[in-house]
Amino acid sequence: MRFSLPIKILLWFFLNLAILVTVFVLLFSAEYQFNLDWLFASAARQRVDAMRALVVDDLNTHPPDEWEDVLDRFSMAYHVRFTLFDDQGRHLLGPIVNLPAEVRQELQPLPRAAPSPPHAPAAAEPKIFLRTLTPTRYWLAVAAHVDNPQTGGPMRLHIVAEAPSAGMGGLIIDPTPWVRLAAGAVVFSVLFWLPLLRGLTHSLRQITHATRQIAEGRFDARVHTRRRDELGLLAEAINQMAVRLDGLLKGQKRFLGDVAHELCSPLARLQLTLGIIEQHAGDGERQQRYTRTAMEKSEQIARLVDQLLAFSRASLGESGVRLQAVDVREAAAAAVRQETAETPEQKGVPEIRLEIPAGLSVRADPELLVRALGNLLRNALRHGAGGRGGIAVRAASAGEHAPNVEIVVSDHGPGVPPEELPRIFDAFYRVDAARARETGGVGLGLSIVRMGVEACGGTVTARNRATGGTGLELVLRMQAGGMTDAE
Repeated sequence: MRFSLPIKILLWFFLNLAILVTVFVLLFSAEYQFNLDWLFASAARQRVDAMRALVVDDLNTHPPDEWEDVLDRFSMAYHVRFTLFDDQGRHLLGPIVNLPAEVRQELQPLPRAAPSPPHAPAAAEPKIFLRTLTPTRYWLAVAAHVDNPQTGGPMRLHIVAEAPSAGMGGLIIDPTPWVRLAAGAVVFSVLFWLPLLRGLTHSLRQITHATRQIAEGRFDARVHTRRRDELGLLAEAINQMAVRLDGLLKGQKRFLGDVAHELCSPLARLQLTLGIIEQHAGDGERQQRYTRTAMEKSEQIARLVDQLLAFSRASLGESGVRLQAVDVREAAAAAVRQETAETPEQKGVPEIRLEIPAGLSVRADPELLVRALGNLLRNALRHGAGGRGGIAVRAASAGEHAPNVEIVVSDHGPGVPPEELPRIFDAFYRVDAARARETGGVGLGLSIVRMGVEACGGTVTARNRATGGTGLELVLRMQAGGMTDAE
C-alpha cells in the first residue's frame, strides 16, 4: 500500500502517541500496583448504584416467580449475565450456578443486622469487582436489600454480574465519553497539523512539477516558493540547476547550428566540383562508379547538415512559427510526394495509404506539419514498413470541450522495444545504431518532429500496435476556419 506524505506523518504521530500512552500505563501499573479497584471511580460507582436500584425496584414490584424474567431483561439491557445469590452465597436465580472459587470466597455472608431502609445510601452496600482466568471473565457483585411482601419479609441478596470484558456493558467503563474524547483529539490533531502538511505538500508538488518539466527538456521551469527551510534550499538548487542546464544546452545547440551553417558553403562547392568531375570523368566504368559514390556521400552529408540546421533552429525557437488552418489531407499528401519523389527509380516501395476525411483542418504551421509528417514517413519507410501491410496515415477528430485532431502514422514493422519508446524522440538517439548508420540516420528525425509539433502547441507519442508495428500519434488543435495569426 502507498500512503501520501500527510497520511504518513499523521500515522507516525499517532503511533508515537500510542507508544507514550503504553509506556505511561506500564509505569503507572508498576508504581501503584495496578489492580481493578481503581476502575471504581465516582462515575462507575454511580452507574453500579443506579443499576442496583433498578433491579431492586423490579424485584420489589414483581412476584418471585417473575424474577427470572427480570434478570433476563436486565441481562439483555446491559449485555451481561445477572444471577441472584442469598446472603450466605447460595444460588437463588439466574444462569450462573457454580461460582469460581475466587468469587465465592469474596461473597462473605452478609450480617443478620436489622434491614436497612429501602433507599439507604449506596456507600453502605459493599461492592466486589474482580477478574478470573482460564477463561478470562470479569465479575461484579453488589449487596442488595429486597423488601417484597410476597417473599414473606425483607431479604439480603447478592446481585452478581458476569461479562467477558472489564467494561461490563458500560457499568464499569462507559466507552462513549472516551470515544468522543479520542475523536475530538484526532480532529484537533488533524486541524492543528493541517497547515504544516499543506505547506509541505504544496512545496513538494511544485518541486515535482518543475523537475518533471526539466526532465522533459523545459529548462525555463522554476519553483516559486518563499520557504526558508530545507525545502526552500532544494527549490533554489533546482532553479539554479535549470538555469545552468538551459545555458549549457542552448550553447551546445547554438554551436551545433553554427557548425552546420559553416559546413553548408564547402559542401555546396564540393557538390559542384563533383558534378563537374562527373561530366568530365569519361566513359570508364570505374571512374563513373567512384564519382557516383562520392556524389551519394556528399548528398548524405548535405542531408545531415540540413537536419542539424533544422534541429538547431527548432530547438532555439528561431523558426518563426505562424499558426494557421492547415488541411491535414493536403499536408499528408505533400509529405508523401516529398518522400517518394526522392527515389522514384526504387521498386518495391511500400504502399502509403491516406485515410483522412476531407475538410479536416488543424491549427499549425504548414511547413512544420509537412516536415513532421515527412520525417515520420521516412522513418517508417526505412525501419518499419516490413513489406507486409504498407504504411497508413490516419486522422480523426477527438475530444468534446477542446476538440483535437489525432494523426497516426502506423507501419507493420518489427516495432520498438517497450523500454525504448520513451527515448525515441531524444536527439541523436537510435534504437539500432548499426542499422541507423547504414541508412544514413543519426537520430534527429523524430526529435525534429517533436520540436515542430510542440511549437504548434501539440504533442507526439509512440506506441507499439497490438497487430504489429509502431504507431506514431500527433495531437493538434482542430481549426474550423482559415484565420492566421503570428506567434
